[in-house]
Amino acid sequence: MPPSATNTESPKAFVFGLTDSVADTPASAIRDSDLSPAVKSILSILNAVEDVAHRSPPEEQGDSRFGNKGFRDFLDLAAKEHTGWHIELGVPEKAILEVSAYLLQSFGNRTRIDYGSGHELNLMLWLLCLYQLQIIKQSDFRALVLRVFTRYLELMRLVQKTYYLEPAGSHGVWGLDDYQFLPFLFGASQLLHHPFIRPLSIHQNLVLEEYGNDYLYLGQVNFVNSVKNVEGLRWHSPMLDDISSSKSWTKVEEGMRRMFVAEVLKKLPVMQHFLFGSLVPAEDGMSTEEEYGVPSEEDDAEGGEVVVMVDGMRHVHQMNSWGDCCGIKVPSSVAAAQEMRKRMGGGGEGLRRIPFD
Repeated sequence: MPPSATNTESPKAFVFGLTDSVADTPASAIRDSDLSPAVKSILSILNAVEDVAHRSPPEEQGDSRFGNKGFRDFLDLAAKEHTGWHIELGVPEKAILEVSAYLLQSFGNRTRIDYGSGHELNLMLWLLCLYQLQIIKQSDFRALVLRVFTRYLELMRLVQKTYYLEPAGSHGVWGLDDYQFLPFLFGASQLLHHPFIRPLSIHQNLVLEEYGNDYLYLGQVNFVNSVKNVEGLRWHSPMLDDISSSKSWTKVEEGMRRMFVAEVLKKLPVMQHFLFGSLVPAEDGMSTEEEYGVPSEEDDAEGGEVVVMVDGMRHVHQMNSWGDCCGIKVPSSVAAAQEMRKRMGGGGEGLRRIPFD
């Protein structure tokens, strides 16, 4: 059995603690000399994961914009190599199996070749395990967001571009973002009392370009803009457009906290396959997969379908929708942008479709 947690904190409290730690703090405020040995080791692990991606090329699949099966080779190789990473990080050997599960889950689902806010949350759970084991401390929180999480975002953008991961649980155009949630929560906290950047500033390309590397919210909006084939947040991300009309970043941050609880922690498609153990225990009375006839992720069909038995009836449906039974697979917007660049020889963005009002 893994060792009992020394620190005990809920996932929500941990994520909100990270959020509080970066209030009014740009990423450039963190210097290399500020990083603890544990944070440096975590960054080394993310660098090692990127190396695994470079050693696991995507399969040839024409111009398909759906998930590339080479992603499975990437995850399989990471699963072979993670033990050494965790030993070097200082994770007790008997805890590695439990802790590593969250890291491997944070890169996406091997069966469905998709990625979403639930996988992003697994990175937070991996960090929470390290905190429970006292490998990282509260004094590391700011660096965990502004160095570790930003490095993870860079890594996942590479993975998405390489393997065309489909959005897991995406609302499509009506969602906040196809893949990520936490850049908006952490990013709103960073901007709480900024002297001149306002919520409406996300419509100003110069602001996004100049300050996107310092502020997660702006950087994520800039990335979303770069991979959509329609010009303007109003068209491709109406929720972000609506949020930009907020009077202050305080209102935005408060809304992001509520949304994190409602749309991530309390969403069945996100949480139904979540892993619990000694470091992140399940609450008493929590429902199990078996009670609802939901199989484990290992039993998912490779096409992404899930078989559920209801009243003796065999029912098959897709799981990359937010609770919508019998949803359809959603191609990657990142893949669409990549394919457009390939057709143009890597130069320019080309013409964008302008929708009717």
